[in-house]
Amino acid sequence: MKALSGNKTKDLTHGPIAKPLFWFSLPLFAGSLIQQLYSTVDLIFVGQNLGKDAAAAVGASTFIIIIIIGFFIGLSVGIGVIAAREFARGEFDELHRVVHCTAGLTIAFSVIFTILGIWLAPTVLEWMNTPPEITHWGTVYIRVFLLSLFSIVSYNVGSGILRALGNSLSPMIYQLIGGIANVIGNFLFVYYWNFGITGSAMATVVSQTLAAGLVIRHLCTMDERYRLRFKQICIDWPLTREIFRIGIPAAIQTTVITLSNIVVQTNINGLGVNSITAYAAYFKIENVIYLPIMAIGQACSTFVSQNVGVGKIMRSKRGTTISIYFGLAVTAVTICAVLYLADFAFGLFTSDKDVIAIGSSIAFVIMPFYFLYVFLEVLASAIRGSGSTLPTMFIILLNMCIIRICVLKLIMYFNPTPDGVAWVYPITWVFTVACLYWYYKSERWNPVKILAKPDMPQ
Repeated sequence: MKALSGNKTKDLTHGPIAKPLFWFSLPLFAGSLIQQLYSTVDLIFVGQNLGKDAAAAVGASTFIIIIIIGFFIGLSVGIGVIAAREFARGEFDELHRVVHCTAGLTIAFSVIFTILGIWLAPTVLEWMNTPPEITHWGTVYIRVFLLSLFSIVSYNVGSGILRALGNSLSPMIYQLIGGIANVIGNFLFVYYWNFGITGSAMATVVSQTLAAGLVIRHLCTMDERYRLRFKQICIDWPLTREIFRIGIPAAIQTTVITLSNIVVQTNINGLGVNSITAYAAYFKIENVIYLPIMAIGQACSTFVSQNVGVGKIMRSKRGTTISIYFGLAVTAVTICAVLYLADFAFGLFTSDKDVIAIGSSIAFVIMPFYFLYVFLEVLASAIRGSGSTLPTMFIILLNMCIIRICVLKLIMYFNPTPDGVAWVYPITWVFTVACLYWYYKSERWNPVKILAKPDMPQ
């Protein structure tokens, strides 16, 4: 591990654009894929060994877990933007403050959210209209899973700092190690020792803790000017306000999307166990398409943050355009692959033919429109990378929450079926992309005034 814990940082403000963006995004994709495999492996082991009711319980729990983790991922946007800015400018004392304030915030917030999540889990599941026969096991899964929240947050926030410094490879390797541990853990806890749903969640706790430990170790062995030192962990209130200024809108944005998806899930839960299981499997399969898009968006955000930090606005725009081209090319391939293998893919999660049929039908409604998510993710990431997170929050709030819920209510009135619900997603993507594109082209985000030093050349 020693080779991975040194000063493997990368300055993205000079030289070619396309090649560094491509190679920077690959480890991000691999790491995100491995992280998603945690819950996917859980669902496969549960579905194949414990039946569709148990798989539905895991699926119904997913959005509660996502909304908690999503808050921290959104908050890490603020951390990443500031860290990338200070690194690009060579302000290592400020970067040192970012690292240690981030550690303090991670500890404080993860403890609070763990307690709240464990306490409120059954109430939220009931509010989501979860069938009584799976509510108990959904609660058990959530409560055990949340024991790993500190580890999950530590990994994601710590990895965000490493990515801001241009290092996307090390977090991927650490996540790979954790992913292998998760597979082994599921085999032992679910299949071999018969711990059921509890065992699946336990496997996640162990594997996430391992990945987090490796990231923390890396932060402790970085350049001595900004490496993590436990005695210096604190909550720096002026810096916290700056992190919150950028990160809270992104956190709200992530939370809002998940909340709207919970509303959708509530309506899905009213369609029966088969629909719940089918959608649970679909969202896992969808990640095959989404994760490379997210990786490209993360790479674009880091690229923009570093370049805006030194006043290179036109280079930031070129990087955004190239990122969109990358995303469209990758998405075209993955959409075709998933649609061609739809029945096989859903068969990995369940042997129930009715569930497989419902899942395949859902995929054929949504996935032909998934190219829209390339524009959504990259444009939003570029704007956030500039430090302008408030406008994207409002755009997402309007389209992915308010409009999505209105469309959902209309669909549930006229066509209350799994296929009908599926149309909610492409319809709202169209509105969201239109708003984001208008805002980006208008240049109202004005990144120079937000982040760049006034004397920097354009």
